[in-house]
Amino acid sequence: MKILVVAPTPFFSDRGTHIRILEEALALEKRGHEVMIATYHIGQDLPKSLNSHIDIRRIRRLLFWYKKLEAGPDWQKVLLDIMLLRKTFYLARTWRPDVIHGHLHEGVLIGFIVKKLLFFRKIKLVADFHGSLTKEMVSHSYLRATGMQKLFESIEHFINGLGDRTVASSWDNVKRINTVTRKHPAQILLDGTRLSMFENMPSVSSLRTLFHIPQDKVVITYTGALIPNKGIKILLEVITLVCKKYTNVHFVIAGFPVDQIETYLRQDVFRKYVTVISPLPYFSLAKVLSMSDIGVDPKESSTKQASGKMLQYMGAGLPVVCFDTENNRHYAGDGGVYAKEATKESLAEALGTLITSEVLRTEKGEVNHTRAKMFSWESSAEKLEKIYQEIL
Repeated sequence: MKILVVAPTPFFSDRGTHIRILEEALALEKRGHEVMIATYHIGQDLPKSLNSHIDIRRIRRLLFWYKKLEAGPDWQKVLLDIMLLRKTFYLARTWRPDVIHGHLHEGVLIGFIVKKLLFFRKIKLVADFHGSLTKEMVSHSYLRATGMQKLFESIEHFINGLGDRTVASSWDNVKRINTVTRKHPAQILLDGTRLSMFENMPSVSSLRTLFHIPQDKVVITYTGALIPNKGIKILLEVITLVCKKYTNVHFVIAGFPVDQIETYLRQDVFRKYVTVISPLPYFSLAKVLSMSDIGVDPKESSTKQASGKMLQYMGAGLPVVCFDTENNRHYAGDGGVYAKEATKESLAEALGTLITSEVLRTEKGEVNHTRAKMFSWESSAEKLEKIYQEIL
């Protein structure tokens, strides 16, 4: 099949949304499908090492000053999305895809408009939601007024029903979408991991030398965006608590944008116990995780997003410390250590459980590495393929 992916974002950037878009596309390509991605004018091109023929088509650089790569709302995206609508319409008219696969709410709306304009082509639309539009805007402090929030909730509910089929990355979001009765309920399409990334890694000692990490410490790693709705603030407070109690730890914070956490990094405890790797290229992620002892995810469930980083931790064979949510339990199972409450004290206590026990770290890590095999991008692509075939 010919699949036109609508990615209303600066694809590719080194963060979770883009990893889902990329890995789904790569896995579909491996199953023999042609994939074209329509996206913004900025972002990385795919490295040749992927041996991929995915065709990335970008809008024109009319907003040449727009260079924002991190997640979060921006009024200028309205202009970018109008340009992306024009690009998607052109590609759908000339390339003639069988399916438009719209990511995020903006991508789904763009795909729906193009589908209706080219109704005589009978193109099908699959909606792929990574979280709640409204709750993400609230979490970024971009939306506060109750009246405006209700307006955007109405818009979100409308977009939720536009696809011929709908998938979402988290159980929480599937439940939210399906609160509105629909002919075809939304289905879960979990994030995945590519276990081959973690094969043939250099020794832990050489990797720690490469990244200037102490050899004799318990290394606790967070990877991902350094923005509020990923739980970064609570993690920074947890680091202070943990380092006061344990001197044998070292934290790695890998991601961007660093300016969000600069105030903390000036404190003595962060200068002594924390290494920041920024930006963290996705294709270097396996090296960072392979030198680590524990993976931590401080994200709560309020944005209805899944946590793809947990699967990467699991693929690397790391025990995971996180909050006790349905999505986290579904991923890590017995390989996770869960904070009893959604507080910094509880998360710090959960970390302490692993810091003090190498045996427990090893046991939980082995459980996670085995469980990671259940969450492959190949199985996600197989499910998508069946959805495409069903609607066609």
